[in-house]
Amino acid sequence: VQLQASGGGSVQAGGSLRLSCAASGSSVRIKVMGWFRQAPGKQRELVAAINDAGGAHYEDSVKDRFTISRDNAKNTVYLQMNRLKPEDSATYYCSADDYGLGQGTQVTVSS
Repeated sequence: VQLQASGGGSVQAGGSLRLSCAASGSSVRIKVMGWFRQAPGKQRELVAAINDAGGAHYEDSVKDRFTISRDNAKNTVYLQMNRLKPEDSATYYCSADDYGLGQGTQVTVSS
């Protein structure tokens, strides 16, 4: 399975970005898709995850600001990020079941 993330960029604090990630190369339905992030000098952390029934989990610091969603037919996961903060700056990676992480997309939030 290949994971291709896109949608990162540079925004000012309070702005929004939408990340997308398509999983290709598998005919098997992916059960859980998610987003991780890693900032320089920090450990990688799970930002949000969603199962194929739509159940979602969020890291505390992004609750009420980020929304994860998915299109099961396209094996694609999205992360709508609103009210971004400088501390959200990181490389964001998508995940799909146990297929590892895809190539990351950089998010930079300036104050």
